[in-house]
Amino acid sequence: MTTRLRLGVALLLPSPLAEEVDGLRRAVGDRSLGRVPPHITLVPPVNVRRSDLGQALAVLRGAAAATPRPLSIALGAPTSFLPANAVLYLPVHGDVDALHALRQRVWAPPLTRSLTWPFVAHVTLADAAAPPRIEAAVTALSSFAAVVAIDRVHLLAEFRPGPHWRPLADVAFGAPAIVARGGPLSVELVRSQQIDPEGMALLESAGAPVDLPDVAWGRPLVVTARREGEVVGVAASWMTTEGGRSAVYVASEHRRQGIGRHLEAALRADPSYTKRIAE
Repeated sequence: MTTRLRLGVALLLPSPLAEEVDGLRRAVGDRSLGRVPPHITLVPPVNVRRSDLGQALAVLRGAAAATPRPLSIALGAPTSFLPANAVLYLPVHGDVDALHALRQRVWAPPLTRSLTWPFVAHVTLADAAAPPRIEAAVTALSSFAAVVAIDRVHLLAEFRPGPHWRPLADVAFGAPAIVARGGPLSVELVRSQQIDPEGMALLESAGAPVDLPDVAWGRPLVVTARREGEVVGVAASWMTTEGGRSAVYVASEHRRQGIGRHLEAALRADPSYTKRIAE
């Protein structure tokens, strides 16, 4: 196992816009198509010690908690960074001030690095493209426009062979719910679409089954319970070919404290839960 991870922080475009943007990337010959999902980069690739992954996840959670609502992002017609850099991209408009504030919050150790270019929020369509191809795309796609709400931030990791980038963790925007507030048994409930590495470590150490499918299966809902930063329980609801499923797991040393009840209540409070279980 390597001692370092290559990580990045991004806002991933949700479906169906992600598929539409991938269609544009295919049309302009983007070499990273299929290896990097459509996204707005907040922190470009940075090498992080594996032992610092917990700190990186904490930065992600803190930044998401301080972002009170989804960001309304408007994408404009393609343009480029020529002549400085042969990158074709979609410019970002809309909640730009909130996006920059989020970017400042995730730009914290261990998720920092030196930059070659100043930060410009954008969605890359093609990197290192030939100038004539860029000019043709700018003309052909001059009427492109899209608006999308982004409700979470993702930590991406580089995987090999490839290399290719996949989400390692995500956190929904908004302050986490706090239960048993003010006492030594206070627990923080954080919403996401996947079980983060610390949650997976809890489940794997306990031999608990981990059968959460990819986000493609109806955007799974995950609620992670933490006490003083430590994962003490995980709950999830998701879709299978046989209908909706849900599961709750609490670490053995933290049972009989109401954590499982709070996790189940958090699942049920999400509007998508009833729909999943009914289907």
